[in-house]
Amino acid sequence: MTEEYTVASLDTFGARSELRVGDASYEIFRLSKVSGQERLPYSLKILLENLLRTEDGANITEGHIRALADWDPTADPSVEIQFTPARVLMQDFTGVPCVVDLATMREAVRDLGGDVSKVNPLAPAELVIDHSVVADLFGREDAFVRNVELEYQRNRERYQFLRWGQGAFNEFKVVPPGTGIVHQVNIEYLARVIFDRNGQAYPDTVVGTDSHTTMVNGLGVVGWGVGGIEAEAAMLGQPVSMLIPRVVGFKLNGSLPEGATATDLVLTITEILRKHGVVGKFVEFYGPGVGAVPLANRATIGNMSPEYGSTIAVFPIDDETIRYLKLTGRSEEQTALVEAYAKEQGLWHDPDREPAYSEQLELDLSTVEPSLAGPKRPQDRVPLHSAKPMFRTSLTDYVQSENGTADEASRESFPASDPPANDHDDPADKPHELISAAANASGRPSNPIKVDNYELDHGAVVIAAITSCTNTSNPHVMVGAALLARNAVDKGLNRKPWVKTTLAPGSKVVMDYYERAGLTPYLEKLGFHLVGYGCTTCIGNSGPLPEEISAAVQENDLSVVSVLSGNRNFEGRINPDVKMNYLASPPLVVAYALAGTMDIDLVNDPLGTDSNGRPVFLKDIWPTGQEIEEVVASAIASEMFQRDYADVFAGDERWQGLPTPEGQTFEWAEDSTYVRKPPYFEGMETDPAPVTDIEGARALAVLGDSVTTDHISPAGSIKADSPAGKYLSEHGVEKRDFNSYGSRRGNHEVMIRGTFANIRLRNKLVPGVEGGFTVNHLTGEQTTIYDASAAYLEAGTPLVILAGKEYGSGSSRDWAAKGTALLGVRAVIAESFERIHRSNLIGMGVLPLQFPTGETAESLGLDGTETYTITGIEALNDGQTPRTVAVKAGDKEFDAVVRIDTPGEADYYRHGGILQYVLRRMLAS
Repeated sequence: MTEEYTVASLDTFGARSELRVGDASYEIFRLSKVSGQERLPYSLKILLENLLRTEDGANITEGHIRALADWDPTADPSVEIQFTPARVLMQDFTGVPCVVDLATMREAVRDLGGDVSKVNPLAPAELVIDHSVVADLFGREDAFVRNVELEYQRNRERYQFLRWGQGAFNEFKVVPPGTGIVHQVNIEYLARVIFDRNGQAYPDTVVGTDSHTTMVNGLGVVGWGVGGIEAEAAMLGQPVSMLIPRVVGFKLNGSLPEGATATDLVLTITEILRKHGVVGKFVEFYGPGVGAVPLANRATIGNMSPEYGSTIAVFPIDDETIRYLKLTGRSEEQTALVEAYAKEQGLWHDPDREPAYSEQLELDLSTVEPSLAGPKRPQDRVPLHSAKPMFRTSLTDYVQSENGTADEASRESFPASDPPANDHDDPADKPHELISAAANASGRPSNPIKVDNYELDHGAVVIAAITSCTNTSNPHVMVGAALLARNAVDKGLNRKPWVKTTLAPGSKVVMDYYERAGLTPYLEKLGFHLVGYGCTTCIGNSGPLPEEISAAVQENDLSVVSVLSGNRNFEGRINPDVKMNYLASPPLVVAYALAGTMDIDLVNDPLGTDSNGRPVFLKDIWPTGQEIEEVVASAIASEMFQRDYADVFAGDERWQGLPTPEGQTFEWAEDSTYVRKPPYFEGMETDPAPVTDIEGARALAVLGDSVTTDHISPAGSIKADSPAGKYLSEHGVEKRDFNSYGSRRGNHEVMIRGTFANIRLRNKLVPGVEGGFTVNHLTGEQTTIYDASAAYLEAGTPLVILAGKEYGSGSSRDWAAKGTALLGVRAVIAESFERIHRSNLIGMGVLPLQFPTGETAESLGLDGTETYTITGIEALNDGQTPRTVAVKAGDKEFDAVVRIDTPGEADYYRHGGILQYVLRRMLAS
């Protein structure tokens, strides 16, 4: 796309107009020209403007615009619209495959006689390299420098490839490693709030290849996470097909009480919204309490939208938005445009206005209390005062008792599903037998395992990590953590020796204000040295535990704990040695590092003793809100942001010194184990082949409820005895150089071998076995899911997956869909789907089907040993999307609901996937 490119609107409503701001003049599309828009929620007004500006009479019509203006809040979503995001945001794990696919698409266009120069982003695309740093080293002065060195050693090929992409593609920019976390860089620098482009002013909207793209909702920007394949299509000018959603209005009143943090607020909101049910809906905050919520808190709430399931969780533009834009160094012209445009278009928050909402909730902020969430789901809030007894109750799901294994309900339930009912009348009165109610003098449990000069038991906190964009963007909780560290050091407290402590801020600005406030030495005294600017512990890049601790945990099957300030705590995600994971605010992360165990009542039990032997309680070192506010006010200035982002795309000498390939097409290295040309376009013709029914399929896996994309998509470390590990060994890679799945997302051979390989996956075809295993029905033998799939592919046998509720919940992960497709899966039959993954399956040519209402695999008598035939799919060839298809499974028959929800998705499926559809459109043009 050239700088002169603009979308030409038919302007049926005569909305095209002019807005003057100071000496500048902008073309805008006035919402006031559309009758009915005044009652719409903020978020739908943003969508309405998008349709007005992109009306083309085909994809976006007058009828679409009227349907949105006449939106019925009470109706179930049924009207499809085409949303054209202003830009695309990527992190490197998900971004590398996007660039790999674009590079491959250039070659496919060339091979089919097209012009390779057409394959460029048509909307600004920005990628932040933040997911590759691993917290290998910690608790030492050189941890950051050494971790970055290791990062470059491991990822040299990938980084060279991204540097090539930055030069080869127009409208594609890369923020190099060691800069910050994508979502924090987004709110601090990349987000425009209101775009100024080619003479037009319009709302900044974004889709991102990470589900936590919603963090930018706190800034008034409507945007959400999509799969990498959807993001690629958006970059190539394809609108995002969506149904006009229901909008939940969340009214805020009051203000947070002393001692409560933004993390406590977001965990409370997560619990409320998960309970209410907001999957696929927009959530919008309004009311008199909105003005009392600082921007950083709004960003924290928006960030965790995927944890409660909504598409977005947006705050409208107001004075706080403008204050934050000025603080983060945005120009006077930009902030003036944002304010003038928002007020002109009725997008400025009015605390007295109550738009039309589909559903309404309300929260008095003064009722929020200190909390955690865990041990395996972010929506399972744990009040701090109840953390000890609730931990003891949860422990029964993870350890063997003297009487045998934990109850069967626990073993059969899927990792992220609802916890089983517990027989304890009161867990505080009847603690788990493996943890005595009495603690020894050190405050540790009394049945410990001796390790060096200390003792470990169930509940030991072995990781305390201040990490992830969720909280590291928030100066108040970050300063709060540092002040708590200072107060603890002044009292003579220290972290327990078995705790791996890490600090991974979201941007360099955090360390700037720590230094300016003189707080860095106190954090380092407790072992919280800077380990990197990136998503470390929260995405599984926690690095290994010290060898002696890891050995003790594994040999004694200890259920140890991580406490992190992130947004995800699913089983098997944080560290392979850690079974129980709790989300907490940064100050509480520091507190648990001092305690060293979850088996403590932080409200009433002492953390330790001071130099005079007196007990020190959490309340003794917890900083006041006034203390935190004073440090934030004195230590943070806009010049910090201006300095740190002055040349953000240039990178340091390491980045600039990387040898960079040149040319419009990429020269693939045959021996590369990081970046390989994927097979998506092999044998592709100019016209798509007809859709066919599925015959003689076998079940690759039978899964339970809440199977997350973390269970499906390759993530974390690569084990030597896994199919991916064996592949790398066969290609001459030493085990120490395996790196993570995330770093090898550009190599489909590695990724398909890691699909469905999560160590906590429970496939009912192999009961009692955890991990990526199944039964090969051709031989009757138990084997890995990858090896079984290879055998099925060789035999020409199509595959299906059976699953329960909320299939594909969690982060948007393109490889959860890509891997599924490349394993030979033609259809997934589930009780329900999470929005993003369902869409991604279609984008890879996999058919999402739903069991009839009220039915499950079990109720239908299916155990996965059957042979499956699915008929009725071929109706798509006639331009129709069937409501149901007939499924014959052995001697059972039922009608499955087809979850192709929009005509656009039907087009993608007919073409075999979204990339093939886009490529054929480019060739046709």
